[in-house]
Amino acid sequence: MYTERPSRLPGAVVWRNTPGPAGARSVVLPDGCMDLMWCEGRLLVAGPDTRAYDPGPPRRWAGVRFFPGTGPAYLGVPAHELRDRRVDLADLWPAPRAGALRARLDASDDPAAALEEVALARAAEVTEPDPLLRSLVAALGAGRPVARTADDLGLGVRRLHRLSLTAFGYGPKTLARVLRLQRALALARAGEPFASTAARAGYADQAHLARDVRDLAGMPLGELLGGRR
Repeated sequence: MYTERPSRLPGAVVWRNTPGPAGARSVVLPDGCMDLMWCEGRLLVAGPDTRAYDPGPPRRWAGVRFFPGTGPAYLGVPAHELRDRRVDLADLWPAPRAGALRARLDASDDPAAALEEVALARAAEVTEPDPLLRSLVAALGAGRPVARTADDLGLGVRRLHRLSLTAFGYGPKTLARVLRLQRALALARAGEPFASTAARAGYADQAHLARDVRDLAGMPLGELLGGRR
């Protein structure tokens, strides 16, 4: 079962996922974020996804999902280097430090809360993420065109692309597509009919929504929502 709550780290989310009924599986969808995660003795970093990710057989997971674009500042690695990857923290940070953190989490009764403390301590050590990133996410998340967003933020399109690769792992057009998917899923999960979901989220029509969901999530929208039509 998956649960989450807002973190004390601004914009981040603390989450847990414990094994559900036998045979139950779930996929992780692209969301523009990076995560610091613990899974039964492993301490991992999840890079930004461009497609649905299958975490495999049910296990006990805990994590901190950083606000879109902020993960590289906290983890010390450009997002594009981890695109569609899960890597051990020891491959990114000094092995003794990563090993000590993993041992701490293994011994914790609440790995999710312990991970939040790790994230907060790390945030106190590094320079805060560029506040421009939040403006970028807000603009593209609201469906604003990439070129207009670049102009509004005082960035050239090429500079915006470089910034996006470093912070999000892919260019601003892909980021806009991912954020549009998340916007559509929020509407559909709230009960909005698929046709009006497509219109409100910024798709050309319902067929466009269906193609994008299948491409990014690997399954039809109805299946993704548990059989709803």
